[in-house]
Amino acid sequence: MPVYRLQVLLDIRTKAEDAAKEAYSVALQALEVERQKETSMREALARRKAERKAKVQAFLAEVTEKGGGISGFQQMNRFEERLKDEEAQAAEALEQQHLAVAEAQRLLEQRQRELAEAARERRAIEKHKETWQGEVRRQREQREELVQEEIGNTLHLARVRAAGKKA
Repeated sequence: MPVYRLQVLLDIRTKAEDAAKEAYSVALQALEVERQKETSMREALARRKAERKAKVQAFLAEVTEKGGGISGFQQMNRFEERLKDEEAQAAEALEQQHLAVAEAQRLLEQRQRELAEAARERRAIEKHKETWQGEVRRQREQREELVQEEIGNTLHLARVRAAGKKA
């Protein structure tokens, strides 16, 4: 069978599809990592809020037990505000992480489209190769039929000539 003239292109398309699969896999892993970070940050923020409430209650109990007065309550309010500021920073970081997850999701969808396109292009070349192979096979069979027909005609003529000489 002759060499498929677009084999190099088929090899290129196959490599492109493999690269797209790898890029998709990397994007999928990156998305999972970003989601895990977001989940852990969300849990950490919830823990911070719970800890703040517990610390404020403990601080309040300590201040009332010692009889600290107004200065103790002011100190407790500053302490609570500092903890709330830390929570706000953690919430901002969580929002940034949420944006990172959205970006990773967008990148994953882009990689998925690229993979689908690469697979479609490879399948198109493979379909062309199958069609070409069928055409080559059909042409070969036609040539073989012609050769068989010529052999049959030659044998028939040889028999006719041999029969004509005997007569």
